[in-house]
Amino acid sequence: MAKLKVLFVCVHNSARSLMAESSLKRWGGDDFEVSSAGLSPGSANPLVVEVMKDWGVDLSHRKGQSVFELYKAGRLYDFVISVCDESSAERCPVFPGITQRIHWSFEDPAAFEGTWEEKLERTRSLRDQISRTVQDWVEDIRSRMAS
Repeated sequence: MAKLKVLFVCVHNSARSLMAESSLKRWGGDDFEVSSAGLSPGSANPLVVEVMKDWGVDLSHRKGQSVFELYKAGRLYDFVISVCDESSAERCPVFPGITQRIHWSFEDPAAFEGTWEEKLERTRSLRDQISRTVQDWVEDIRSRMAS
C-alpha cells in the first residue's frame, strides 16, 4: 500500500488536530504521511501538551501551521479530516486533486471549565475518543485496501 497523505484540520491547530495527528502516527505507522493545520493557528494547548505526555509525545514547542498556507503551497492529500465543529469545518479550503473530505466533530478543550484537574481529565477522555475514532478509521482503510 502506498502511503496515504492525511491532513487533520481544526480551528487553531492547538488541540484536536494535534491529538488526531499523534493518534494516526500511533495507529497508522508507516502506511500514512500525516500532518495537521488550523484555520487560525496558535500554540499547543497546555492541557493537550500535558495529556500527550502520557503517550511520550512532546508538543510543548509545537506551533500551529496554517491550512491556507498548505493550500497555497499546492500540497495534495488523500484525506482532509476536520475535527472541529461543522461551521468551522466549512471554512476549510477545498484542496485540489482527489481528496476525500471527512468531518469528525469533537469538543474543544479550550472551552472546558472547572479546575485544572477536571479539565485535564476531560482532555484525556477527549484524546482517547479521538484515538479510538482514528484507530477505527485506520482499520477500515486497511480492510478496504486489502479487498
